[in-house]
Amino acid sequence: MSENAEPKLSAPFGASTKWRMDIRQWRVLLMPAVAVAAFVLLEWLSFMHEHKGVPVTPWNPGLGFLFALMLVRGPGYAGVLFCGVILAELVVLQTRLSWPLILGIALIISAVYGGTAYLARRYGRLELGMNRLSHIIVVLGAGAAGAMLATVMLPLLLVLDVDFGWQDVRFAFLPLFLGDVIGIAVISPLLLRLIGVRDTTVPGLLRRPEVLLHALLVMAGMAIIAGIGLEAGIRHFYLLFVPVILSGVRFGIDGACLSLAFTQFALVGLLRAHGSDTAVFTEFQTLMFVLSGTGLTVGAVVSERQNANARARAAEARLRDMEAKAAQADRFHLVSGMASALAHEINQPMTAARALARSAQHILDAGDPDLKRARVNLAKVMAQIDHASSVLRRMRDFLRRGQPHRSKVEVRPMIADALLLVEAEARAKHISLRLRVPENLPEIRADRVQLQQVVLNLVRNAIDSISEAEQRKGQVDISAFYQAEPERIEISVADNGPGLGPDFAERVFEPLMTSKHGGLGLGLPICVSIVESHGGKVWLHSGRSGATEFRFSIPLNTSAAN
Repeated sequence: MSENAEPKLSAPFGASTKWRMDIRQWRVLLMPAVAVAAFVLLEWLSFMHEHKGVPVTPWNPGLGFLFALMLVRGPGYAGVLFCGVILAELVVLQTRLSWPLILGIALIISAVYGGTAYLARRYGRLELGMNRLSHIIVVLGAGAAGAMLATVMLPLLLVLDVDFGWQDVRFAFLPLFLGDVIGIAVISPLLLRLIGVRDTTVPGLLRRPEVLLHALLVMAGMAIIAGIGLEAGIRHFYLLFVPVILSGVRFGIDGACLSLAFTQFALVGLLRAHGSDTAVFTEFQTLMFVLSGTGLTVGAVVSERQNANARARAAEARLRDMEAKAAQADRFHLVSGMASALAHEINQPMTAARALARSAQHILDAGDPDLKRARVNLAKVMAQIDHASSVLRRMRDFLRRGQPHRSKVEVRPMIADALLLVEAEARAKHISLRLRVPENLPEIRADRVQLQQVVLNLVRNAIDSISEAEQRKGQVDISAFYQAEPERIEISVADNGPGLGPDFAERVFEPLMTSKHGGLGLGLPICVSIVESHGGKVWLHSGRSGATEFRFSIPLNTSAAN
């Protein structure tokens, strides 16, 4: 192959690329053709009555189908509606109208509904999920506005025909309007849910036994209406409200859409089977229009509330995750502040262990080794190593990442393990820690690491306060005691430091409030969050100089903690 030769695609790759391009091109042509065929088929299924060559059956599912496509794909599908109307006039109605009138009817219908769909998409803030009542209102409002405009314009065009007069306009006005509105109200929301929403539950609902019960209720209502006769049965149409409203309440907008579609098709089948005239059909469809508006409103409100609850739960989960991350960061901040003291706490026993091990080695290398002394030294080596290991293990447990885990916690060992991490820092600053916790305190159900974090925060705040005041003989007392009514454990951290000023004491638990140089002011708010998540509370018991005391409580009642 020469340097100037252009690289060529391999045959399989080039063929597959061409094939994909052909598929896309065919899809562009095929979808409108399928839409036209579906429109004509729906017109054929719904056609029952005509008046001087004009279809006046108040039921137009084909328009609802294409109106939904115009909302999803854009008003370009108005051209599909134009072609569909012409084919329906010729194939289904076998109209005797002249070609200018046929083209005029198709132009009015396609222009009116294409325009209303465009306005709904552009200015209605319409989301195809249809999860809000406002979305339902936009779709129904746009459909009703288009139906009104088309119903006014079409008769004005039809009066140009010599056989169509103003009396005919008054006769056809209500059926034409109702047919368009019902078609959009029943078909468009359902189709928008099916093709515009990935997480729609419509397919899943069809497999649920409960939906079968709703369908049986609809059929029972239809049987009652048919049994007493259509004209008398109109008074019992309210029976059909029950399954539709139940579906909307139980399953939200998906349940309402599915139930309305089933009810409408069952009603049309009933009216067709009994050969109802245009007047009776129109009365039933007027009631169906009211039922559609009611069912869609109920379903949209229920879905809106369900989505609001889901968003609230997601926000709560994100908040809990952020709180957990903040608590994790605070634990690292605590340990980083104690890093030098902890390093000394670990280095000291390791140095001692090394010296003791070397001594034991010298003893064993001697001519007459003192085995008893060597064993004593080795025992001390193990004790020093165990001490360093204990510090590291407690630090690792304290820094562990994960979701809060609640279990039974013994109060005294929990506090003692926490103080082990801060003892070295307290000694380095000549501050004594005194633990005053009885052994017989009842266990609490809590997250051990989180409570240790609260104790460490309060103890370190006391140590820093005493240290910054350069106070000699600093002392921090950590105590715990049982309280009744309600049953709880209170843990106290008191120090003999300089205390808190009145202004600062009032705002001490607010975020970013700190008296430390370089402090973040997040330690106490995180303590409040942890304790409140356990059902307890944190408070400043005393802010006086020499007697500063913070307390927090954890309830013993598990239900209260939850």
